[in-house]
Amino acid sequence: MPVSYISSMPTLSALFIYPIKSCAALTLDAAPVEPRGLRYDRRWMLVDATSRFMTQRLLPHMALIDVEVEGMGLRVRAPGMDELHVSPFDDGTREWVEIWDDTVEAAVAPDDVNAWFSRFLDRPCRLVYMPPDSVRPVDPEYAKGGEEVSFADAFPMLLATETSLADLNNRLAEPVTILRFRPNLVIAGTLEPFEEDTWKEIRIGEVRFDVVKPCARCAVVNVDPATGLSSREPLRTLASYRTVNNKALFAQNLIPLNTGTIRVGDEVEILSTRP
Repeated sequence: MPVSYISSMPTLSALFIYPIKSCAALTLDAAPVEPRGLRYDRRWMLVDATSRFMTQRLLPHMALIDVEVEGMGLRVRAPGMDELHVSPFDDGTREWVEIWDDTVEAAVAPDDVNAWFSRFLDRPCRLVYMPPDSVRPVDPEYAKGGEEVSFADAFPMLLATETSLADLNNRLAEPVTILRFRPNLVIAGTLEPFEEDTWKEIRIGEVRFDVVKPCARCAVVNVDPATGLSSREPLRTLASYRTVNNKALFAQNLIPLNTGTIRVGDEVEILSTRP
């Protein structure tokens, strides 16, 4: 009679990318890990008339912009809008754009593409793309060897655990999904809530990751990704018990230490921990 073996190790239970920064998640079964993070993750971004990045912090209905990757282009949908097909424009006009304290060279989409986004968001904006030769370094306080990041807020990838979400949901009147926290990787298994705070280096499949620091959360977590509407939760409850130096913490920032492909179901090995 065959013997069934059940792994006691945590596993990768979900995998997400966000091709356009601050727009909807795209669920994957597998993804290549590149130095800047998962392939196609936050390689595109919307900027305003001053060339500064736009997010759900100001425009929560950006959550309703659904994005799929088609080759090196995009297929985009939003309520009340015709479907938009965006051809690759990495060889188009370039300009310098701002994301937080960084200034990055980016390629600008054609006028018809920009008009589509401007119409849905009801303000002038443009879609930009980060080409491979545009470099945005990770904060040198945390980088070890010249690591780069895409248009993500600060680090190439973000990891969350189902156990920590369950701990938060047990304190909320209405539970939320993990997509409120916009992770790339979700880990399941027999873990303590926020055990990921103690991880220093992990391996998922063939890829090792440096677990850099906890992620400080902002009002974006209060945006319901299904409706694009914002409320006071879950940030208010999270801040009541997970605040350090006036910052509410949930999930961990990662820097990949090598490239490779990861898949849902891969085991997660904890290589080293911190106190």
